[in-house]
Amino acid sequence: MKMNNIEAQKLSKSNSIVARWCRKSNLHAVSVVIVALSFVSVSATAHEEHAVKNLLRVGASKIDISVASEKRPDLINGINDHTFVRAIVIGNGETKAVLVTADVGGIRTETWSNVSQRMERELSIPVDQLALMATHTHSMPRLSGKQFEDQIFTAIQLALSKLEPAEMAWGEGQSYINVNRNTIDKKTNGWWEGPNYDGPSDKTVSVMAFNDLKGKPIAIVYNYAVHAVLNGMMDKISGDIPGASSRYIESYLGGDVIALWSEGAAGDQNPIFFQQTYDLREIRIKDYAKKGKDISNAMPPGGMGLDKKNPRVVLLMDQQAQMTVSMGQMLGEEVLHTLRSNMERPRKTAVIDGASMSVECPGRTRTNKGRAGYSGAYVESDPVAIKLSMIRIGQTMIGGVDAEVFNMIAQRFKRESPYKHSMMSTLTNGWAPTGYIPNDAAFGYETFEVLSSRLQPGCAESAIVNGLLDLIEVVEE
Repeated sequence: MKMNNIEAQKLSKSNSIVARWCRKSNLHAVSVVIVALSFVSVSATAHEEHAVKNLLRVGASKIDISVASEKRPDLINGINDHTFVRAIVIGNGETKAVLVTADVGGIRTETWSNVSQRMERELSIPVDQLALMATHTHSMPRLSGKQFEDQIFTAIQLALSKLEPAEMAWGEGQSYINVNRNTIDKKTNGWWEGPNYDGPSDKTVSVMAFNDLKGKPIAIVYNYAVHAVLNGMMDKISGDIPGASSRYIESYLGGDVIALWSEGAAGDQNPIFFQQTYDLREIRIKDYAKKGKDISNAMPPGGMGLDKKNPRVVLLMDQQAQMTVSMGQMLGEEVLHTLRSNMERPRKTAVIDGASMSVECPGRTRTNKGRAGYSGAYVESDPVAIKLSMIRIGQTMIGGVDAEVFNMIAQRFKRESPYKHSMMSTLTNGWAPTGYIPNDAAFGYETFEVLSSRLQPGCAESAIVNGLLDLIEVVEE
């Protein structure tokens, strides 16, 4: 019987272990050889069975969900770029996990509940093994109801029908298109929204690549923390930066490759180039002031109240649309660079599991108004629930939170996770009634995110991080 080097090393190590054990037990040398060979045979068989059970199969799909003209809300007056539901199904012969991202502002908890239960009932995929995510584009209505649920489910079914043998790999890159958005206004010396280059901001782009066994891409999952708000005042349907980035990656890789966005902890992260939006806000403030209304510390939805025939407004909006494509390309290029240069060795097998839990934190209700720049007043209210989820794919942990989370909370989770391959996906599996979730230190900021949060200080950061760590232990078992 011929053995390769690895098999010989295993046999030598097995003989050494068994020989030491047999010497203590006074067994004959022949017994040592028999036991050693049996040990290798059993180990090899067990390994082969385990590998076969966990062989990866992956399928991916996308469905256009751009709202039809006759069904658009009043504020929407056209399509700037098309929006999609993207789905990836990952199986290992025993079970499956499903990753879905929709180009919408948020996904209602009822939507996640209906889709996940139908998935378990009709496709035999456990509820806890679905991550249903939103890109958080501010240029799409928050869709809900049966039609939207059917679109999501159809995308999952299509991805499931395309399952093929696959391998997966993990890599990380760095993109500098985001910036902390909580800063001190130089004119008022009060808190306001603006680029804070010294504020906390994670530049990491986490990338999961799924290829067929010949190395051809099937799907990409990439996680990054930035708000999709560049096209928000145009009042046209748009996937914003996530849409532009995914389209760029898909176009470059070709074929039916799906590039699926996972929203990182972007609660306090804006696009780094956002000046056109600030300029449009100033124009709108002046236009409202002419009508006798002060909106300097408020924010009407979308581009409400803007004169879109004003040549300056037209110019700024055109530049916003161009900036969206530019930043989408920059982020897409970093994902592609990561795929070329920073990926770890691909694996053809993976354990798949999922788990979820809810944590509660003391609640509060604000009793005064104003967007930012001064203290909020509050009364205590009922505790607020936060839904956490965890999907394990091999050594990769995808921690989900159903709200907008400040960046430092995700940084702490990744730092404390026992797994190098860990990411936080926010706005996942529903929409919590919390509002923004600041990290503990940020509760001193008089910014619109902190002022509007329904959470009292001192609970959510640790509850989220410790809860996700607990879920990791569950999916490890």
